[in-house]
Amino acid sequence: MKAEACTPIRTCRCCGGGDLVSVFDMGQMPPSDALSPSATEPDPAYPLEVIMCRSCGLAQLRHTVAPEVLFSSAYKYFSSYTQTVVDNARDAVATAIARVQPAPGALVVELASNDGYLLKHAKAAGLSVLGIDPAPAPVAAAREAGIETIQAFFSEELAATLKAEGRQAMLVFGNNVLAHVADTAGFVRGIREILHPDGTASIEVPYLRDLIDHVEFDTIYHEHLCYFSVSALSELFRRQGLHLNDLQRIPIHGGSLRLFVQHKAAPSDRLKALLEEEKEQGLDRPETFRAFAARVDGVGQALRDMLDGLKREGKRIAAYGAAAKGTILLNHFRIGPETLIWVADKNPHKHGLYMPGSKLPIVDTARIEQDRPDCLLILPWNHREEIMRQQAEFARRGGRFIIPIPHPHLQGG
Repeated sequence: MKAEACTPIRTCRCCGGGDLVSVFDMGQMPPSDALSPSATEPDPAYPLEVIMCRSCGLAQLRHTVAPEVLFSSAYKYFSSYTQTVVDNARDAVATAIARVQPAPGALVVELASNDGYLLKHAKAAGLSVLGIDPAPAPVAAAREAGIETIQAFFSEELAATLKAEGRQAMLVFGNNVLAHVADTAGFVRGIREILHPDGTASIEVPYLRDLIDHVEFDTIYHEHLCYFSVSALSELFRRQGLHLNDLQRIPIHGGSLRLFVQHKAAPSDRLKALLEEEKEQGLDRPETFRAFAARVDGVGQALRDMLDGLKREGKRIAAYGAAAKGTILLNHFRIGPETLIWVADKNPHKHGLYMPGSKLPIVDTARIEQDRPDCLLILPWNHREEIMRQQAEFARRGGRFIIPIPHPHLQGG
């Protein structure tokens, strides 16, 4: 591990407090999206430990892996290959437009815009669009699709530059990105700069409550530096001069929050009710997270027992989805080529590569029909319905799906 590639934090990413306690330590893990070109070369690994701030209740990683390591030219995630993500983006745009009712041609900015999967819907609605994303391959795909995109990490400085150019947005989208940035407070200040005084930011984050309730430990990886409760989010925005005024609970990524953030405070009854529920549940207490961590061990043992039993029956088992969640699940539960034959994925940019750590080969989904495994372990279990629809023929001939989270079970066959 290169020292400059991974650094520990000393203070909370939200409030700056120093009372940080460990709640879940997963040891050394490879970056979840760092797919490997080699079947034998060791993959880099970095500490993956969740800590909680006793002052504001924010759950966060103790160590920050440099974004240049995580989002380099090797980054192969393209949002448009997952229909559930595309459908959610369409809904996010429609919902925001209905709430804000921007004038035709008003500017819409997306932070971490990937391949333009979301902004194309805003553009189709007659709005001006600008994407900001650091990963070269998705940016190239977005530009090819006609979406103006700046290849850069979004920052307070970039926001100030755009504001000085007169480019403030009536709508700012940030889906599944707030948890990815090391300077969390600075990122929010950047949103404050780029957001028009009458504008709204629509921001989506995985919800800590769903993570805990459904044992979604594989949502914890180096790209996700923070794990947000509503109370921690409200405090984060308030400290940086913005206000979380309303929100929706949405099912994507195993359970997320869609936040509506503005310059002026106007908290909804829905927001107030959820804040009260979190207090009653103790979501901001380290003991709650530690109890969750203990449940993860039970899920791992149950999954290994299921896979071992299927192997004893002579079943051939493969996996579906070379996703970030899969990297964490395979490595934390120590599942590799001795159990699974390969991982199939729709994204051609991933074919011929290997899952980090476990070294499972990533193949085209056509191999499912060619090799005819008996069972498919769905690694991106949050998209299981979409995957099972795509693989209806596999199920029709007797194939069975293994769903690992929140408890391992078989479907189909």
